[in-house]
Amino acid sequence: MRIISGRLGGRRFLPPTHMPHTRPTTDIAKEGLFNILQNRLDFSAIQTLDLFAGTGSISYELASRGVLQLTLVEKDLQQVQFIKKTLAAFEIQNASVVQQDVFQFLQQCTQTFDFIFAGPPYALIAIDELPKIIISKKLLSPGGLFVLEHTPRNNYQSFAGFERERNYGTTVFSFFVP
Repeated sequence: MRIISGRLGGRRFLPPTHMPHTRPTTDIAKEGLFNILQNRLDFSAIQTLDLFAGTGSISYELASRGVLQLTLVEKDLQQVQFIKKTLAAFEIQNASVVQQDVFQFLQQCTQTFDFIFAGPPYALIAIDELPKIIISKKLLSPGGLFVLEHTPRNNYQSFAGFERERNYGTTVFSFFVP
């Protein structure tokens, strides 16, 4: 896996093979997403939340582009250890890693974020609850953006805050605003 752009652009990281529950966002989908984000967000002035952080790939890309503050939430201990090790190797110091179930974290969360990304396991039964919780709890700052990664079988067009979706084959990003 690699970081596409920014100060860490081109750097590679290799998640351990014993992380069976991760499904990292493909480079093609990630590049498409960040092409959209760079036209919408001032990376140097935002606080971000990465839910189901997995390998941390999205947050490394955000950090590489100069994000102000990163929060990564991941419940799996091995993945959290990998994320912390990779953050240290890339000298990313403006990140906090929370080892917790995402739904528990969201229920307790009182902070707002400028950008929230969720890349849950595609088989997650409760995936439809994510936009509902984030919008109803007002976890997005004014002008903020929530992006949910999912498969084409999910459709969020009737959900509160839905703005649009972008399809990259088996990966779809749905965009939500406050």
